[in-house]
Amino acid sequence: MSEINQLLSEPLASDIRQHPGLKELFRYPLIEAIVERRTRRLARGASVVAGELSHTSQNQPDPLSPLEEAILIVATGMTGITTHDGPLDKPEGGKELGTPFLNIVARSGSSADNSQATSFFMINDEGIWLIKRLKGREALAALGDLPPKWEDWSEEHWLKAAAAVKHKISDRRLDFPRIYPYYLGWNKQISNLPGTTLFFPVVDCTRQYINVLLILLSEPDGQKPLFVDDWQKFRPKSLADWAAWAGMHLGLSPKIPYQPIGGIERVKGGFVNPNNTVPLGLAHAMRTDHECFFILQNLMLIGQAMGVGGWVHGAVFQPFILEHNPAKEWYGLGFRMEPPTPTKSIWAPPPASQPNPVGIDGVLEGLCPPYISSMDEAVDRVIEEKYGNQGAYGDKDVFARSYQAKSSAEAFLRDAEPHSQEAIQYTKDICNYIYDTYGRFPAHVDAFFVPGIWLQFSHLEMEYYQKYYDPALFRRQAQHAELWGDR
Repeated sequence: MSEINQLLSEPLASDIRQHPGLKELFRYPLIEAIVERRTRRLARGASVVAGELSHTSQNQPDPLSPLEEAILIVATGMTGITTHDGPLDKPEGGKELGTPFLNIVARSGSSADNSQATSFFMINDEGIWLIKRLKGREALAALGDLPPKWEDWSEEHWLKAAAAVKHKISDRRLDFPRIYPYYLGWNKQISNLPGTTLFFPVVDCTRQYINVLLILLSEPDGQKPLFVDDWQKFRPKSLADWAAWAGMHLGLSPKIPYQPIGGIERVKGGFVNPNNTVPLGLAHAMRTDHECFFILQNLMLIGQAMGVGGWVHGAVFQPFILEHNPAKEWYGLGFRMEPPTPTKSIWAPPPASQPNPVGIDGVLEGLCPPYISSMDEAVDRVIEEKYGNQGAYGDKDVFARSYQAKSSAEAFLRDAEPHSQEAIQYTKDICNYIYDTYGRFPAHVDAFFVPGIWLQFSHLEMEYYQKYYDPALFRRQAQHAELWGDR
């Protein structure tokens, strides 16, 4: 039995419905959570200097309980298996791409093509934790024999489910000097204080970038786009390139303003439509960071239902928050920042000209050097993660979990169209061009995109709110101590 299965397969505790906090959490109406959700910033133990509205706390910081943190951790993660409820055939004939997803596991926040590229770091008094994103059989093992409904979970199972995805990367709280350019405005005084718990999202753009290229190049014949580098002028390399360059300057052929990736041979090869171009400068659209905002909203609503304070606000600024340098008093996440190494001297605007946050060694690694040997390998890894034995479409037993009959899953996989070899090869050409030209991948976005916000949860400084604010604005929070029994 795996460690995760062993951790989670014990029978449900007999006192499952005795914890008043859990009981009330699942009784709290969703609509009420939406209507009553507010930003509540001041954590227990914090003071405010605000003229006549000043408050000096007489309390000590009061961290969230392990159960409260466990509920929030689990709410960022997997919830089962996704569904493939889409067409496989085109109305005009031919096959739709039936295999766009990167992952088969469902998550609490929606994600384009189920990329599920967002990872959360949790920051508390004990240190910094990565909340791991599990896939396939590993994810199902983490769910173990738990009941399908969260309301049937015991306190013990919440704790075990959270423990299965927590990976500690630092024994101290994330910490930076409380001045600009690290913190902004009043965040310097009341953000990331002792006793608070923060959730900080980062988005892996490497896998989803490659997957978006594959999807675009799986469009029907005549609609597949030609990719061009709108940061670089046309630089001929092959004989066909030079012929087109000469014809352009002699007025015998159309002007080629940007570098076509794959050269004139790719333009004339028939696989892509040269009149349907996609500039690499649109790479920001290849991020699916919107998924992190869905999850943050879910967390805010759960925090409201629990009766804790929730505050989405600007985090410590990038790139500082990604770095760990005690000599500068930077106690951040410890990302590897790879400087660009283009093969030739070229002009490139940010972020292509800046160090690339490629990952945390052995913990969270992007599909780019130095974690892979080449961009060919990166594309092959995406294909393996989709169609390999443990992949989203390769593990037939896991895929079948969302169907009533396994035969239905088998029928879908039998008819679903994969990416063609031509699409895979052109994707490799594009990725190699980006890395060779700019010395990093991606070039137009970072390997790990930082939305720049975090979500702080805390037990509130209730004396402050009771003194100055309408009780209707913190009604649920006023019930918290009684329901959760934490103080």
